[in-house]
Amino acid sequence: MDTETVVRTFTSYYQERGHALIEGSTLVRPPGDPVLFTTSGMHPLTEYLTGRPHPLGTRLAGVQRCLRTTDLEEVGDPTHLTVFEMLGSWSLGDYEGPVSLRWAHGLLTEGFGVPHRLLHATVFGGDGQAGPDNASRELWEELGVPVEHTTGDNWWDNGPTGPCGPDSEIFLWTGDGPPESTPTGDDRWVEVWNHVMMRHRRLDDGSLEPLPLRSIDTGLGLERLAAVLQGRASVFECDVFAPWLREVPVLWPGLDVPSLRLVCDHLRSAVVMTADGVRPAATGRGYVLRRLVRRVLTVLWRDDPSRGLGELPTVLVEHTLDRFRQGGGPEEVRRMLDDEERRFRRLLERGRQVLARPRFRGPLDEEDLRYLHDTHGLPRDLVRDLRQG
Repeated sequence: MDTETVVRTFTSYYQERGHALIEGSTLVRPPGDPVLFTTSGMHPLTEYLTGRPHPLGTRLAGVQRCLRTTDLEEVGDPTHLTVFEMLGSWSLGDYEGPVSLRWAHGLLTEGFGVPHRLLHATVFGGDGQAGPDNASRELWEELGVPVEHTTGDNWWDNGPTGPCGPDSEIFLWTGDGPPESTPTGDDRWVEVWNHVMMRHRRLDDGSLEPLPLRSIDTGLGLERLAAVLQGRASVFECDVFAPWLREVPVLWPGLDVPSLRLVCDHLRSAVVMTADGVRPAATGRGYVLRRLVRRVLTVLWRDDPSRGLGELPTVLVEHTLDRFRQGGGPEEVRRMLDDEERRFRRLLERGRQVLARPRFRGPLDEEDLRYLHDTHGLPRDLVRDLRQG
C-alpha cells in the first residue's frame, strides 16, 4: 500500500464516520504562538480542543505536516524524521476514548490489513494526580489486544502548563519472528498511533483542573505506518524516500547508512521549510533551517570538501514539494541552498583561523565558547566539529 493510498484510506474511513476533513496548516506558527513550528496535528487546533467551537463541527480529520527538533540527534535511526506528516482525527466534546480506540483498531486491522496479533497497546496507569485509564484498558482487553500500563509514557502535555491528559498508544510489531515482550521492553514494537484523552488543564502551580470539553486528539505517523505496511525496516525505506535513496548515493557515494539518512532527511526538511516561507537566520526558525543545511554540508565535506548542494537534482526538490502539497517551484530552494553553502564555507575558513590561535589550542571552557559565538559567530556545535576535524 503506497503512501497516497494510506492517506486516502484514512481520510475515507473517518469521513464515513462523520468527520469533516480539514486542511493542514503550514509549519510556521502565527504571531504570538510561543512554539516556532507546527509539531503535531493538534497544534493548529489547540483553541478548539480547549472549548472554542470549530466551524466544521465536532468531528474532524486531516493530514498535517510537522517539524520536530527534539529528536534531531536521533535522525538516522529507523523511526525518526525532522519533517513528517501526521494523520489525525479529533473529537471536540463528541465521542470518548473507547470509541476512538475501537475505530483505530478497525482501521488498522480491516482498512490497512494489519494482523491482529501484531498489535500492542499501552495505557496510563495512574499517578498521584490522576487515576488509571480504566476505560481504555477495558476496551483493549475486550478486543483481545495486549495492553501495558505505564505512567510517564502515557501522559500527554504540551508544556509545563496547558491542556493535557492520559493517552493510549498503539504499537506495531516489526520484528522478524513472533511478537515478544512489551513496547517498553523491546524497541521492535514501533509506536504508530497515539490517542490523547484531552481532559485536564495544568495550572501554574502544577495542579489539574477539568477542561470544559472532554476531547480526543489522535496522531498517526504517516511515514512510520507506510514503512510497516510496505514491510520496510525503517521510515527511510518507504516509498516517499525512494527517489532520494535512488539519487543521493549515486551523487555522493560512500556515505554510511546513518549519514545517508541524515542527508536525505535534512535536505528534504529544508525544502519543506523554505516552501513554507522560512529563511536562514541567526536565531529562531531561521537558525533551525541553517543548522539543518550545515549539518548536511558537514557530513558531505568529511569525505570530499568539493561537494556542493548545487549538485542536488531538481527532481528531488520537485518531488518533495509535490509530496507536501506546496506551491512554487524549486528555484527559491536552490537559491537558499547555494547562499547558505557559500556563507558556511566562509565561516569555516574564519573558524579554522580563529581556532588556530594559541588561546584555543587547549580545552575550551564556557567563557571560550561564549566568546567564539558572540565575537566570531561560531556556534558551539560548529566549534566541536572543527576541533574534531
